[in-house]
Amino acid sequence: MPTPTSPHPIPDPRQTAMDSADLSQNDRRSRTGARTGPAGWTHDTAVRVKRVIRGRLRVLGALPAALALVVALPAAATADSDVVFTIKDERIGESSGLVASAQHPDVYWTHNDSGDSPRIYAIGKDGATKATITLSGVDARDWEAITVGKDDTGKPAVFVGDIGDNFHGKWPEVWIYRFAEPATLADATVKPTRFRVKYDNGPRDAEAMLMDPRTNKLYIASKESDGGLYEQPEQLSTTGINTFRRIAAGDSTVTDGAFAPDGSRFVLRGYFSATVFSAPGKQVGPVSVPLQRQGESVAWSADGRSLLFGSEGKGSQVRRVELKGDNRPDSVRNAPGGGAKSDAKSDEAGSTAGDKSDGDSAADKTKTYGPGLLAVAGLVLLFFAYRRLGRRGNRD
Repeated sequence: MPTPTSPHPIPDPRQTAMDSADLSQNDRRSRTGARTGPAGWTHDTAVRVKRVIRGRLRVLGALPAALALVVALPAAATADSDVVFTIKDERIGESSGLVASAQHPDVYWTHNDSGDSPRIYAIGKDGATKATITLSGVDARDWEAITVGKDDTGKPAVFVGDIGDNFHGKWPEVWIYRFAEPATLADATVKPTRFRVKYDNGPRDAEAMLMDPRTNKLYIASKESDGGLYEQPEQLSTTGINTFRRIAAGDSTVTDGAFAPDGSRFVLRGYFSATVFSAPGKQVGPVSVPLQRQGESVAWSADGRSLLFGSEGKGSQVRRVELKGDNRPDSVRNAPGGGAKSDAKSDEAGSTAGDKSDGDSAADKTKTYGPGLLAVAGLVLLFFAYRRLGRRGNRD
Protein backbone atom coordinates (compact mmCIF):
# COMPACT_ATOMS: atom_id res chain seq x y z
CA MET A 1 0.00 0.00 0.00
CA PRO A 2 1.51 3.42 -0.97
CA THR A 3 2.44 5.90 1.69
CA PRO A 4 -0.51 8.25 2.37
CA THR A 5 0.03 11.81 1.11
CA SER A 6 -2.53 13.27 3.47
CA PRO A 7 -1.25 15.96 5.88
CA HIS A 8 -2.87 13.82 8.55
CA PRO A 9 -1.36 10.37 7.99
CA ILE A 10 -2.77 7.19 9.47
CA PRO A 11 -1.36 6.68 12.97
CA ASP A 12 1.13 3.87 13.38
CA PRO A 13 -1.05 1.11 14.92
CA ARG A 14 1.82 -0.23 16.97
CA GLN A 15 2.60 3.16 18.48
CA THR A 16 -1.08 3.83 19.02
CA ALA A 17 -1.35 0.51 20.80
CA MET A 18 1.49 1.43 23.09
CA ASP A 19 -0.01 4.83 23.79
CA SER A 20 -3.47 3.38 24.33
CA ALA A 21 -2.33 0.75 26.80
CA ASP A 22 -2.09 2.05 30.33
CA LEU A 23 1.48 1.05 31.08
CA SER A 24 1.42 2.40 34.60
CA GLN A 25 3.73 1.31 37.33
CA ASN A 26 1.05 -1.04 38.58
CA ASP A 27 0.87 -2.69 35.16
CA ARG A 28 4.63 -3.10 35.02
CA ARG A 29 4.72 -4.66 38.45
CA SER A 30 4.05 -8.42 38.16
CA ARG A 31 1.30 -9.97 40.19
CA THR A 32 2.36 -12.76 42.50
CA GLY A 33 2.91 -15.78 40.31
CA ALA A 34 1.99 -13.89 37.15
CA ARG A 35 4.17 -14.43 34.10
CA THR A 36 5.50 -11.37 32.37
CA GLY A 37 6.42 -10.82 28.76
CA PRO A 38 7.74 -7.79 26.83
CA ALA A 39 9.06 -5.02 29.10
CA GLY A 40 7.81 -6.91 32.14
CA TRP A 41 4.16 -6.59 31.12
CA THR A 42 1.66 -8.69 32.99
CA HIS A 43 -0.96 -10.87 31.38
CA ASP A 44 -3.67 -8.19 31.69
CA THR A 45 -1.50 -5.53 30.06
CA ALA A 46 -0.56 -7.83 27.20
CA VAL A 47 -4.21 -8.66 26.56
CA ARG A 48 -5.18 -4.96 26.45
CA VAL A 49 -2.35 -4.14 24.07
CA LYS A 50 -3.22 -7.10 21.88
CA ARG A 51 -6.84 -5.98 21.65
CA VAL A 52 -5.83 -2.49 20.56
CA ILE A 53 -3.36 -3.84 18.01
CA ARG A 54 -5.90 -6.25 16.64
CA GLY A 55 -8.54 -3.55 16.40
CA ARG A 56 -6.23 -1.27 14.42
CA LEU A 57 -4.70 -3.94 12.25
CA ARG A 58 -8.04 -5.49 11.38
CA VAL A 59 -8.88 -2.35 9.45
CA LEU A 60 -5.44 -1.78 7.95
CA GLY A 61 -4.91 -5.44 7.19
CA ALA A 62 -8.39 -6.12 5.89
CA LEU A 63 -7.85 -4.49 2.49
CA PRO A 64 -5.02 -6.75 1.26
CA ALA A 65 -6.81 -9.71 2.82
CA ALA A 66 -9.92 -8.86 0.84
CA LEU A 67 -7.86 -8.60 -2.35
CA ALA A 68 -6.49 -12.04 -1.61
CA LEU A 69 -10.04 -13.16 -1.04
CA VAL A 70 -10.99 -12.30 -4.63
CA VAL A 71 -8.29 -14.70 -5.82
CA ALA A 72 -8.93 -17.38 -3.22
CA LEU A 73 -12.71 -17.19 -3.22
CA PRO A 74 -13.31 -19.47 -6.24
CA ALA A 75 -11.94 -22.41 -4.25
CA ALA A 76 -13.75 -21.38 -1.09
CA ALA A 77 -17.02 -20.77 -2.90
CA THR A 78 -17.01 -24.28 -4.37
CA ALA A 79 -16.52 -25.93 -0.97
CA ASP A 80 -19.49 -28.27 -0.58
CA SER A 81 -20.11 -27.83 3.13
CA ASP A 82 -22.94 -28.27 5.58
CA VAL A 83 -23.44 -26.94 9.09
CA VAL A 84 -22.55 -29.45 11.80
CA PHE A 85 -23.58 -27.17 14.65
CA THR A 86 -23.83 -23.54 15.67
CA ILE A 87 -22.13 -22.55 18.93
CA LYS A 88 -24.86 -21.26 21.26
CA ASP A 89 -22.79 -20.27 24.29
CA GLU A 90 -22.61 -16.45 24.50
CA ARG A 91 -19.29 -16.76 26.36
CA ILE A 92 -17.63 -18.15 23.23
CA GLY A 93 -16.96 -15.17 21.00
CA GLU A 94 -13.48 -16.04 19.71
CA SER A 95 -13.43 -19.79 19.14
CA SER A 96 -9.78 -20.24 18.22
CA GLY A 97 -9.29 -24.01 18.41
CA LEU A 98 -11.39 -27.12 17.83
CA VAL A 99 -10.86 -30.83 18.38
CA ALA A 100 -13.09 -33.89 18.64
CA SER A 101 -13.25 -35.48 22.07
CA ALA A 102 -11.38 -38.76 22.41
CA GLN A 103 -13.98 -40.18 24.81
CA HIS A 104 -17.31 -38.56 24.01
CA PRO A 105 -18.88 -39.07 20.55
CA ASP A 106 -20.18 -35.94 18.84
CA VAL A 107 -18.50 -33.68 21.40
CA TYR A 108 -15.85 -31.09 20.52
CA TRP A 109 -13.53 -29.07 22.72
CA THR A 110 -13.03 -25.38 21.99
CA HIS A 111 -11.74 -22.25 23.71
CA ASN A 112 -11.58 -18.50 23.27
CA ASP A 113 -8.54 -16.64 22.03
CA SER A 114 -7.34 -14.06 24.59
CA GLY A 115 -9.27 -12.12 27.20
CA ASP A 116 -11.25 -15.07 28.59
CA SER A 117 -10.55 -16.84 31.85
CA PRO A 118 -8.51 -20.06 31.51
CA ARG A 119 -11.31 -22.42 30.53
CA ILE A 120 -12.33 -24.70 27.69
CA TYR A 121 -15.78 -25.77 26.58
CA ALA A 122 -17.24 -29.13 25.55
CA ILE A 123 -19.74 -28.50 22.75
CA GLY A 124 -22.31 -31.08 21.66
CA LYS A 125 -23.69 -31.67 18.17
CA ASP A 126 -26.65 -29.47 19.10
CA GLY A 127 -24.26 -26.55 19.69
CA ALA A 128 -24.92 -26.42 23.43
CA THR A 129 -22.16 -26.44 26.03
CA LYS A 130 -22.01 -29.77 27.86
CA ALA A 131 -19.21 -28.86 30.27
CA THR A 132 -16.82 -26.05 31.13
CA ILE A 133 -13.37 -27.02 32.38
CA THR A 134 -11.38 -24.34 34.20
CA LEU A 135 -7.59 -24.65 34.41
CA SER A 136 -6.34 -23.48 37.79
CA GLY A 137 -3.06 -21.68 38.40
CA VAL A 138 -2.59 -20.45 34.81
CA ASP A 139 -3.47 -17.46 32.63
CA ALA A 140 -5.20 -17.53 29.25
CA ARG A 141 -2.57 -15.20 27.80
CA ASP A 142 -3.01 -16.02 24.10
CA TRP A 143 -4.61 -19.43 23.74
CA GLU A 144 -4.58 -20.38 20.07
CA ALA A 145 -4.86 -24.16 19.74
CA ILE A 146 -6.23 -27.32 21.30
CA THR A 147 -5.69 -31.00 20.56
CA VAL A 148 -6.07 -34.40 22.19
CA GLY A 149 -3.54 -37.12 22.87
CA LYS A 150 -2.42 -39.24 25.79
CA ASP A 151 -0.79 -38.49 29.12
CA ASP A 152 2.20 -40.32 30.60
CA THR A 153 -0.03 -43.22 31.67
CA GLY A 154 -1.58 -43.64 28.24
CA LYS A 155 -4.95 -42.18 29.18
CA PRO A 156 -6.78 -39.62 27.00
CA ALA A 157 -5.63 -36.06 27.62
CA VAL A 158 -6.38 -32.58 26.32
CA PHE A 159 -3.55 -30.22 25.32
CA VAL A 160 -4.06 -26.44 25.19
CA GLY A 161 -1.53 -24.26 23.38
CA ASP A 162 -0.81 -20.80 24.80
CA ILE A 163 1.40 -20.23 21.77
CA GLY A 164 0.32 -16.92 20.24
CA ASP A 165 2.81 -14.06 20.03
CA ASN A 166 1.36 -10.93 18.45
CA PHE A 167 4.51 -9.05 19.47
CA HIS A 168 6.36 -10.98 16.73
CA GLY A 169 8.94 -12.74 18.82
CA LYS A 170 8.98 -10.74 22.03
CA TRP A 171 7.78 -13.50 24.36
CA PRO A 172 10.85 -15.45 25.53
CA GLU A 173 8.80 -18.64 25.86
CA VAL A 174 5.27 -19.98 25.41
CA TRP A 175 3.33 -22.72 27.18
CA ILE A 176 1.38 -25.90 26.59
CA TYR A 177 -1.03 -27.21 29.22
CA ARG A 178 -2.14 -30.83 29.56
CA PHE A 179 -4.90 -32.35 31.65
CA ALA A 180 -6.75 -35.67 31.70
CA GLU A 181 -9.85 -35.64 29.53
CA PRO A 182 -12.78 -36.15 31.92
CA ALA A 183 -14.68 -39.42 31.59
CA THR A 184 -17.88 -37.61 32.57
CA LEU A 185 -18.93 -34.28 31.14
CA ALA A 186 -19.54 -31.83 33.97
CA ASP A 187 -18.22 -28.43 35.00
CA ALA A 188 -14.93 -28.85 36.84
CA THR A 189 -11.68 -27.17 37.82
CA VAL A 190 -8.45 -29.04 37.13
CA LYS A 191 -4.76 -28.49 37.79
CA PRO A 192 -2.96 -28.92 34.46
CA THR A 193 0.60 -29.99 33.76
CA ARG A 194 2.60 -27.16 32.23
CA PHE A 195 5.27 -27.49 29.54
CA ARG A 196 7.55 -24.54 28.80
CA VAL A 197 8.28 -24.18 25.08
CA LYS A 198 10.90 -22.44 22.95
CA TYR A 199 11.89 -22.85 19.30
CA ASP A 200 15.31 -23.75 17.96
CA ASN A 201 15.45 -20.58 15.82
CA GLY A 202 13.99 -18.07 18.22
CA PRO A 203 10.50 -16.89 19.25
CA ARG A 204 7.63 -17.48 16.83
CA ASP A 205 4.01 -16.45 16.50
CA ALA A 206 1.86 -19.57 16.13
CA GLU A 207 -1.80 -20.56 16.09
CA ALA A 208 -1.69 -24.26 15.13
CA MET A 209 -0.80 -27.20 17.37
CA LEU A 210 -1.48 -30.79 16.38
CA MET A 211 -0.86 -34.24 17.84
CA ASP A 212 0.24 -37.30 15.86
CA PRO A 213 -1.90 -40.11 17.32
CA ARG A 214 0.65 -42.73 16.27
CA THR A 215 3.57 -41.27 18.22
CA ASN A 216 1.83 -38.91 20.67
CA LYS A 217 4.15 -36.15 19.45
CA LEU A 218 3.14 -32.51 19.27
CA TYR A 219 3.78 -30.24 16.30
CA ILE A 220 3.41 -26.46 16.09
CA ALA A 221 2.98 -24.52 12.84
CA SER A 222 4.14 -20.91 13.02
CA LYS A 223 2.23 -18.04 11.43
CA GLU A 224 4.70 -15.64 9.84
CA SER A 225 6.37 -14.78 6.54
CA ASP A 226 8.90 -17.57 7.09
CA GLY A 227 6.37 -20.03 8.49
CA GLY A 228 7.48 -23.48 9.52
CA LEU A 229 6.45 -26.73 11.16
CA TYR A 230 8.12 -27.52 14.48
CA GLU A 231 8.40 -30.87 16.25
CA GLN A 232 8.63 -31.47 19.99
CA PRO A 233 11.69 -33.14 21.54
CA GLU A 234 11.59 -36.90 22.05
CA GLN A 235 10.04 -36.47 25.50
CA LEU A 236 8.28 -33.45 26.97
CA SER A 237 9.79 -32.23 30.23
CA THR A 238 7.90 -30.57 33.07
CA THR A 239 11.07 -29.24 34.70
CA GLY A 240 13.03 -27.65 31.86
CA ILE A 241 12.59 -25.95 28.51
CA ASN A 242 11.17 -28.00 25.64
CA THR A 243 12.84 -26.87 22.42
CA PHE A 244 10.73 -27.48 19.33
CA ARG A 245 12.81 -28.10 16.20
CA ARG A 246 11.92 -26.77 12.74
CA ILE A 247 11.46 -29.72 10.38
CA ALA A 248 9.62 -28.26 7.38
CA ALA A 249 8.61 -25.01 5.74
CA GLY A 250 5.06 -23.78 6.16
CA ASP A 251 2.54 -21.20 5.03
CA SER A 252 2.43 -17.65 6.37
CA THR A 253 -1.25 -17.66 7.34
CA VAL A 254 -1.76 -20.97 9.17
CA THR A 255 -4.49 -20.59 11.78
CA ASP A 256 -4.91 -24.22 12.84
CA GLY A 257 -4.04 -27.81 12.06
CA ALA A 258 -5.09 -31.36 12.88
CA PHE A 259 -4.07 -34.98 12.33
CA ALA A 260 -6.46 -37.58 10.93
CA PRO A 261 -7.58 -40.19 13.49
CA ASP A 262 -5.23 -42.80 11.97
CA GLY A 263 -2.31 -40.35 11.72
CA SER A 264 -1.73 -40.97 7.99
CA ARG A 265 -2.70 -37.41 7.04
CA PHE A 266 -2.67 -33.99 8.63
CA VAL A 267 -4.13 -30.68 7.54
CA LEU A 268 -3.05 -27.07 7.96
CA ARG A 269 -5.63 -24.37 7.32
CA GLY A 270 -5.49 -20.65 6.65
CA TYR A 271 -8.26 -18.10 6.31
CA PHE A 272 -9.18 -19.07 2.74
CA SER A 273 -7.49 -22.39 2.05
CA ALA A 274 -6.30 -25.66 3.53
CA THR A 275 -3.70 -28.25 2.55
CA VAL A 276 -3.49 -31.94 3.40
CA PHE A 277 -0.08 -33.55 4.02
CA SER A 278 1.04 -37.18 4.26
CA ALA A 279 4.18 -36.21 6.18
CA PRO A 280 5.97 -32.97 7.09
CA GLY A 281 6.83 -31.19 3.85
CA LYS A 282 4.91 -33.70 1.68
CA GLN A 283 1.74 -32.14 0.32
CA VAL A 284 -1.09 -34.36 -0.85
CA GLY A 285 -3.49 -31.73 -2.10
CA PRO A 286 -5.54 -28.60 -1.39
CA VAL A 287 -8.95 -28.58 0.27
CA SER A 288 -11.62 -26.01 -0.48
CA VAL A 289 -12.80 -24.29 2.67
CA PRO A 290 -16.14 -22.63 3.40
CA LEU A 291 -16.17 -18.85 3.40
CA GLN A 292 -16.29 -17.77 7.05
CA ARG A 293 -16.12 -14.57 9.05
CA GLN A 294 -12.64 -15.36 10.39
CA GLY A 295 -11.62 -18.95 9.76
CA GLU A 296 -9.59 -19.98 12.81
CA SER A 297 -9.99 -23.68 13.51
CA VAL A 298 -10.09 -27.09 11.88
CA ALA A 299 -10.72 -30.58 13.23
CA TRP A 300 -10.91 -34.02 11.69
CA SER A 301 -14.20 -35.89 11.99
CA ALA A 302 -14.11 -39.06 14.09
CA ASP A 303 -14.60 -41.28 11.02
CA GLY A 304 -11.79 -39.52 9.12
CA ARG A 305 -13.98 -38.73 6.11
CA SER A 306 -14.45 -35.00 6.65
CA LEU A 307 -12.86 -31.84 7.95
CA LEU A 308 -14.72 -29.50 10.28
CA PHE A 309 -14.01 -25.78 9.92
CA GLY A 310 -14.71 -23.26 12.68
CA SER A 311 -14.65 -19.48 12.91
CA GLU A 312 -14.47 -16.70 15.46
CA GLY A 313 -17.54 -14.65 16.32
CA LYS A 314 -20.53 -15.21 18.59
CA GLY A 315 -22.94 -17.78 17.24
CA SER A 316 -20.31 -19.07 14.82
CA GLN A 317 -20.96 -22.16 12.74
CA VAL A 318 -18.83 -25.27 12.45
CA ARG A 319 -19.06 -26.57 8.88
CA ARG A 320 -18.19 -29.96 7.42
CA VAL A 321 -16.33 -30.51 4.13
CA GLU A 322 -16.12 -34.08 2.85
CA LEU A 323 -12.69 -35.19 1.69
CA LYS A 324 -12.05 -36.82 -1.67
CA GLY A 325 -9.32 -38.84 -3.35
CA ASP A 326 -5.90 -39.03 -1.73
CA ASN A 327 -6.76 -36.30 0.76
CA ARG A 328 -8.60 -38.99 2.68
CA PRO A 329 -6.57 -40.89 5.30
CA ASP A 330 -5.47 -44.48 4.70
CA SER A 331 -8.17 -45.91 6.97
CA VAL A 332 -10.85 -44.41 4.71
CA ARG A 333 -9.25 -45.10 1.33
CA ASN A 334 -8.53 -48.72 2.26
CA ALA A 335 -11.99 -49.37 3.66
CA PRO A 336 -14.57 -51.29 1.57
CA GLY A 337 -16.12 -48.88 -0.91
CA GLY A 338 -13.53 -46.22 -0.20
CA GLY A 339 -10.93 -47.05 -2.83
CA ALA A 340 -10.21 -46.27 -6.45
CA LYS A 341 -13.54 -47.59 -7.78
CA SER A 342 -15.44 -45.15 -5.61
CA ASP A 343 -13.21 -42.32 -6.85
CA ALA A 344 -13.76 -43.37 -10.46
CA LYS A 345 -17.54 -43.25 -10.04
CA SER A 346 -17.29 -39.86 -8.42
CA ASP A 347 -15.06 -38.54 -11.22
CA GLU A 348 -17.41 -39.97 -13.86
CA ALA A 349 -20.39 -38.30 -12.23
CA GLY A 350 -18.49 -35.04 -12.10
CA SER A 351 -17.53 -35.29 -15.77
CA THR A 352 -21.12 -35.99 -16.78
CA ALA A 353 -22.34 -33.00 -14.85
CA GLY A 354 -19.62 -30.91 -16.46
CA ASP A 355 -20.67 -32.00 -19.96
CA LYS A 356 -24.20 -30.79 -19.29
CA SER A 357 -23.06 -27.35 -18.19
CA ASP A 358 -21.74 -24.44 -20.23
CA GLY A 359 -18.65 -24.07 -18.09
CA ASP A 360 -18.15 -20.85 -16.13
CA SER A 361 -21.34 -18.99 -16.95
CA ALA A 362 -21.75 -15.30 -16.19
CA ALA A 363 -24.03 -16.23 -13.30
CA ASP A 364 -21.41 -18.61 -11.88
CA LYS A 365 -18.72 -15.96 -12.13
CA THR A 366 -20.95 -13.43 -10.42
CA LYS A 367 -21.66 -15.92 -7.65
CA THR A 368 -17.96 -16.69 -7.26
CA TYR A 369 -16.39 -13.26 -7.50
CA GLY A 370 -19.30 -11.07 -6.43
CA PRO A 371 -18.87 -11.52 -2.66
CA GLY A 372 -15.14 -10.85 -2.95
CA LEU A 373 -15.65 -7.67 -4.94
CA LEU A 374 -18.28 -6.50 -2.48
CA ALA A 375 -15.88 -7.24 0.37
CA VAL A 376 -13.19 -5.13 -1.28
CA ALA A 377 -15.63 -2.28 -1.88
CA GLY A 378 -16.81 -2.40 1.72
CA LEU A 379 -13.29 -2.47 3.07
CA VAL A 380 -12.26 0.48 0.91
CA LEU A 381 -15.04 2.43 2.61
CA LEU A 382 -13.79 1.23 5.99
CA PHE A 383 -10.28 2.29 5.05
CA PHE A 384 -11.32 5.85 4.26
CA ALA A 385 -13.50 5.94 7.36
CA TYR A 386 -10.45 4.90 9.36
CA ARG A 387 -8.41 7.72 7.80
CA ARG A 388 -11.15 10.17 8.73
CA LEU A 389 -11.10 8.96 12.32
CA GLY A 390 -7.31 9.24 12.36
CA ARG A 391 -7.46 12.84 11.20
CA ARG A 392 -10.11 13.67 13.77
CA GLY A 393 -8.00 12.08 16.48
CA ASN A 394 -5.00 14.21 15.47
CA ARG A 395 -7.08 17.39 15.54
CA ASP A 396 -8.36 16.50 18.99
